[in-house]
Amino acid sequence: MRQAKTDDERGQRAREMSTDEGQLTEETRVMNRSQPGGSNEPDSPRSAALTRRQREVFDFISGFVQDQGYSPSLEEIAAAFGLSSVATVHKHVKHLVDKGYLRKAWNRSRSVEPIPEEGKAESVHLPILGTVAAGCPIEAIEPDAGSADELAVPAGMVPSSRAHYVLRVRGDSMIEDQICDGDLVVIESRQEAHSGETVVALVDGTEATLKRFYKNGPQIKLVPANETMLPMEFHASRVEVRGVVRGLIRQF
Repeated sequence: MRQAKTDDERGQRAREMSTDEGQLTEETRVMNRSQPGGSNEPDSPRSAALTRRQREVFDFISGFVQDQGYSPSLEEIAAAFGLSSVATVHKHVKHLVDKGYLRKAWNRSRSVEPIPEEGKAESVHLPILGTVAAGCPIEAIEPDAGSADELAVPAGMVPSSRAHYVLRVRGDSMIEDQICDGDLVVIESRQEAHSGETVVALVDGTEATLKRFYKNGPQIKLVPANETMLPMEFHASRVEVRGVVRGLIRQF
């Protein structure tokens, strides 16, 4: 009888290890998708995706805390999922702590608890101030911000330290940067740019264009992201930077 029981225990542990290995393989695929190059940098709170089993453990802990008013023990979590060893539970809990979903004080019992998500504004409204050319410069169109249409954009796209606005793209000179005709670009309003940034520039004070910006002494080169088009070069006195691209909105 003892031998049969031992065999059953070994079989149970083997099934748990197999499940765990599958979960770890799934987690590796998720992390590789979210961190190019397989980076080992720590995840910011709530930034990493969860495996199926991690989500189940997280949901169980959240529900338990809500119903009981305190956190479940590792043994209670293991029992809920039919696991004979708390080592597997400990591994899942550690991943949830590392990913910012749980917090755990190691000097207290029943210390695992969900971390509330920080409240964030879902969107901000920016004025659509006209059209900018991704091609040959076109006449600048900038309606008064007070009367302009507005577009809701993700709050994380627009740091609050600077003013932002939106322009509609006309042309295909920036298609290799995935900026296409009809797209809406979110612009950070500023008058200076670093070489390599994509800017909204006014040429001779009247014509607006969207290009990569490069400065070489007194010369400014505005470079398209389209191999079929040539760069445009002007004396710096003829070019005024009006903003830098910070985001892209594509409507279908």
